Amino acid sequence: MRLRELVALCRRELAEGGLSPSPDAEILVSCAAGIPRSRLALEGERDASAAAGPVSLLVRRRLAGEPVQYILGAWDFYGREFRLTRDTLIPRPETEGLVERVIGAWLGEGRDRGTMLDVGAGCGAIGVTLCLELPRVKVVAVDVSAGALAVARDNARAMKAVDRMLFVRADGYSALQRGDRFDVVVANPPYVSEKEWDLLPREVRDFEPAQALLAGADGLDVIRPLVERAWEHLAPRGRLWVEIGETQAVAVRALPCGPLAFAGVARDLAGRDRVACWIR
Repeated sequence: MRLRELVALCRRELAEGGLSPSPDAEILVSCAAGIPRSRLALEGERDASAAAGPVSLLVRRRLAGEPVQYILGAWDFYGREFRLTRDTLIPRPETEGLVERVIGAWLGEGRDRGTMLDVGAGCGAIGVTLCLELPRVKVVAVDVSAGALAVARDNARAMKAVDRMLFVRADGYSALQRGDRFDVVVANPPYVSEKEWDLLPREVRDFEPAQALLAGADGLDVIRPLVERAWEHLAPRGRLWVEIGETQAVAVRALPCGPLAFAGVARDLAGRDRVACWIR
């Protein structure tokens, strides 16, 4: 079987299963055949018989609803490939926007050295990226999931950021001392409400960790204490950055935040409210 024929077969099977064949077919064939996606068309006449069996197994997993990111075990975030497991959320472009705003504000204020707290570290996409983009910054990465922290630590080690990161298993601020202060607290917390849960695609509901997504009746069960107590752990001029649901801007503006000042909500590339900020 030629490579182009294998791609065509993969596309047909995905389509017959009710899934969009592009770009998943190319991604799965690229993974099984060990050929970069950019070269699939160029090497279409190559013999791919040995990859047919592995591709069939990958297609079966995809047809069962498993996201292609978990099938691959890795996904791109901010130009780097992060290893993933079912313990971690899949990194998304909206969170890249969160990181971009943190970096932009940091550089815009002329800051250099500093410490940041990544609450709900997941695979480490936020914390590791901040370390690599801001080479004089140290990051404490906190997550309640031991599995997620292990993945985050592995990603930090693979990307040479581990020496400037500390990994702590804890729920929110629970492991911090009263005097622990950070220049930035950043979080992509659970913010899906109970009503929204049933509307999520099955790839999300059935495969991504629910504890990293679901946050009570209004979706604010995690954001609320995160905002209320942030002032206790922010240094003067420190900022709290939180990714939020697109319908939550009005609600988060009204959250108690102690001496912090609400600095507004920024929109993502699709024009949806996505990133809230507070300043100490």
